[in-house]
Amino acid sequence: MTPSDRRQFLAQATGALAAFAIHPDLAARPSLAGRDEPLPVALIGAGRQGRAILSELQKLDGVSVVAVCDVLAGRLRSGLRRAQGARGYDDHEKLLAELGDAVDSVIVATPTHLHRKVVTDALEAGKNVYCEAPLAHTVEDARAIAAAARASGRVFATGLQGRSNPVYQLARSFYRSGSVRDLASMRAQDFKKQSWRTPASNPADEAALNWRLDPALSLGLPGELGTQQFDVFHYYRGEYPVSVRGRGGVFVHRDGREVADTASVELTFADGTSLFWEASLGNSYQGRYELLSGSMAAIKLAWSHAWMFKEADAPTQGWEVYANRQTFHNDEGITLIADATQLASQGKLKEGVGLPHSSLYYALEDFLAAAGAGGTPACGAAEGLRATVVGILAQQAVTSGGELAIDPEAFEIG
Repeated sequence: MTPSDRRQFLAQATGALAAFAIHPDLAARPSLAGRDEPLPVALIGAGRQGRAILSELQKLDGVSVVAVCDVLAGRLRSGLRRAQGARGYDDHEKLLAELGDAVDSVIVATPTHLHRKVVTDALEAGKNVYCEAPLAHTVEDARAIAAAARASGRVFATGLQGRSNPVYQLARSFYRSGSVRDLASMRAQDFKKQSWRTPASNPADEAALNWRLDPALSLGLPGELGTQQFDVFHYYRGEYPVSVRGRGGVFVHRDGREVADTASVELTFADGTSLFWEASLGNSYQGRYELLSGSMAAIKLAWSHAWMFKEADAPTQGWEVYANRQTFHNDEGITLIADATQLASQGKLKEGVGLPHSSLYYALEDFLAAAGAGGTPACGAAEGLRATVVGILAQQAVTSGGELAIDPEAFEIG
């Protein structure tokens, strides 16, 4: 269904659950199932995110993890325990040279500041590449990665998960069809009580394990966490901010660190609207979410769930009577559910609330399906570059405590 068809459908829908026909069907998502041979994949970087990736890959049909690479022996051993039968490497260049055509696609989950070398080497070796977001810790490196991806002719995906998340795709179809109407406010947060400090049994590994606390390498909370959430608003709006203001400090983890454990950012768009984002490693209240509020409705996104809160004067389209609802204090939200029509016909609407897998699962599924078919992933190098630039500048704004203009030329692939 095209965007114009969706708009017309929403405007005319009056029947029971008919409007839910615009949802992305989970059963119809791209898949590698049914391949004659599993797609051979290598993971480079077996830290916390790399291990999470291995766990999700185990759930995907048509994929075989043939190699795991990490420079730290402990993390490599941990990764190999999750990828039985895979070959282990402590050098990605050796992996690429030895395995050759035995690897089709490479997933890069190293620390952000190490992405450029690993990604460009994999692309030069003719591999399809999935790179975790943000792309790099400098604009120069991010542009170099995007340029290498464009020149390679291979499938390249940036791990910005909102663009492949089925419930976010569903909610976006409502947003783009005018359900929110005049956008008035945007807010987001990522609160999780954790330290970001990893104990090292070997003092020689201390710096490598705690790179996120090194101000020379780390993009801090705005870059490492905010980039994912900022891109949700880029994806929904189809545009990027023109300036960023930030502030932050070390308020909880007073252990000598210089990288802020609490930060707030204001991203301003060309029309004057602003996104207010904050994050903290000192509190977990309300976790991680994004909120878009307009004259007719608000949409709240929480990665596995999404809700629409309609204003009292918003036009009724009929399907709301049959929708699943949840109460939040004094507000009632319509739960946005993938496969809602089918579930409703089975009397199982409430069972469909929330996604069956993590958003990381869907990002990997999307990339590997594109790699297997030579297709286009939900988030490529261009989108990854732009979101990374915003994240980098947001961290610079927090560090300086000031406001920075975002030069559109920084979004261009060199």
